[in-house]
Amino acid sequence: MKTRIYNARILTMEPGRPVFQGEVQIVDGRITCVGTPDSEKTDSWDEEIDAEGNLIMPGFKDAHTHSPMTFLRSYADDMKLQEWLFEKVFPAEAELTGEDIYWLTKLAVMEYLTSGITSVFDMYKRKDSSARAVEETGFRMVFCGDINDYGGTLEEMERDYLDYNKDGNSRLSYQIGFHAEYTTSRELMEGIAALSEKYKAPVYVHCSETKKEVEECRGRSGMSPVAYMDSLGLFRHGGGLFHGVHMDESDFDLIRKRGLYVVTNPASNLKLASGIAPVKRYLDMGIPVAVGTDGPASNNCLDMFREMFLVTGLQKVLRDDPEAVPAMDVLRMAVPTGAHAMGLADCDILAEGKRADLIMIDLMQPNMRPLHSIEKNLVYSGSKQNVKMTMVDGRVLYRDGIFYIGGEPGEIYENAERIADRILGDS
Repeated sequence: MKTRIYNARILTMEPGRPVFQGEVQIVDGRITCVGTPDSEKTDSWDEEIDAEGNLIMPGFKDAHTHSPMTFLRSYADDMKLQEWLFEKVFPAEAELTGEDIYWLTKLAVMEYLTSGITSVFDMYKRKDSSARAVEETGFRMVFCGDINDYGGTLEEMERDYLDYNKDGNSRLSYQIGFHAEYTTSRELMEGIAALSEKYKAPVYVHCSETKKEVEECRGRSGMSPVAYMDSLGLFRHGGGLFHGVHMDESDFDLIRKRGLYVVTNPASNLKLASGIAPVKRYLDMGIPVAVGTDGPASNNCLDMFREMFLVTGLQKVLRDDPEAVPAMDVLRMAVPTGAHAMGLADCDILAEGKRADLIMIDLMQPNMRPLHSIEKNLVYSGSKQNVKMTMVDGRVLYRDGIFYIGGEPGEIYENAERIADRILGDS
């Protein structure tokens, strides 16, 4: 498949490279040219797309989510995290079948596409069901291990790690991870550390999301969650922390020393009153920060534009500094840093040889004018209404409000409603 996108403004997300006019050429899912073609010769194209002066840029990377939780959207709100999780979420999730997860993942993929998200770092059970949905829709997903004392085994984790990483060109891959320190026994965490050591693989985990979590871990171990998990050998090969809101002073140096990523989830943390992550502090220390939506049960939407605005707005208020975390820093967090956190080094920027995971932003909308700074417009005034096209692996999956994912939206909506009604009923 050979595709040419021309008459475009282009933001490659390469450091220091501003928006410029040009075109993007794609062959078999990979970018072959960004800018001006070397030759004037007319090539034969399977598809030519006139961008009409709109912006082409890499797609957003949702670096922490729980896709099948779409069935819990607006079901258990206005609750403290521990009660929300143990009294509402876990019991409902226990009723899910593999077929349920398949349909609920498809619903999430549709929402990701409308937000310009081209890949997600997804933590959930029954990965085979999500994989089927991803394969059928054409989306890209990195699985994160999710085991804890309530489900999953080390044997399953090792099998998934090997199965989903055996094909380097697949749109599916896998990173070792587990739910959290407070849901996982020391014995199981030591087993995860041993698996990480065996494959020299990074480990990802929910960490320091609430004050209660940190205090209870300190009561059990005498250490913060980061320090305790590190003492078990979990971060010898790097990895990442989802949330990272409440940190001891010594945690910052440890995170930097281990080369960990922090994935901030501002909307979820606000809604659950978990707190505001010290993103500016992380960035000042050279700790890479990515952005995630978290799941649709706690957010409740899968919208990277809202997350980006909250990242910068909350840091400005937290630090009493309007200069804190400017727009370009946030874009880097939401695109290349997110890709690197997920292990997607060939999906981070628009450049020759990279995967063609890109989006078209409609600049012919009032919230994008005037064009003093397209980058700032994206973060400060952009919204999902500006996503005109989403392409993954060189294939258009969403364009001008229409999905090209191998199925009808109505069928997906109907099945999602049926699942929610069966499990949640009138509760």
